[in-house]
Amino acid sequence: MRLILVGFSVVLTLLLSGCQTNGPFNAAQKRTLQQQGFQYLGSHWELGLDDKILFGIEQYSLTAESRHKINVIANNLKRVGITHVAINGHTDNYGKADYNQQLSYQRAKSVAQVWMDSTGNKVSYVTVKGYGMSKPIASNKTAQGREMNRRVAIVIEAP
Repeated sequence: MRLILVGFSVVLTLLLSGCQTNGPFNAAQKRTLQQQGFQYLGSHWELGLDDKILFGIEQYSLTAESRHKINVIANNLKRVGITHVAINGHTDNYGKADYNQQLSYQRAKSVAQVWMDSTGNKVSYVTVKGYGMSKPIASNKTAQGREMNRRVAIVIEAP
């Protein structure tokens, strides 16, 4: 009986440790996500802060450099079978809430368009959301913090 309990305990531990992985992603997908700058945040992968697409004040158009960066990331993820993506736009706290909500959506939409054009993915594979100023990642009290909040986050939840 004791041997059965020990065996059950070992199996249970292995099963639970398997649940502590980086989601339903295979090794090649995890490696590619990490190489592209994504971090695993418990329930999803998100593009790391240094690689976020940043925008100027009241801007939603992308620079050629940002377009290139999106193309590279999108195609590298597609190559390993990651096709579904959420693209979330954000703003700093300057301006009215409804204006910032729309601006954040336009930012996400501009990134999503480049993503879809680059990969040929269907619109149904890309979720676009605008969060306005509701989810800052830095203080809006400094110019640097506001700049960091004018961003688009690329989120991967399932392969």
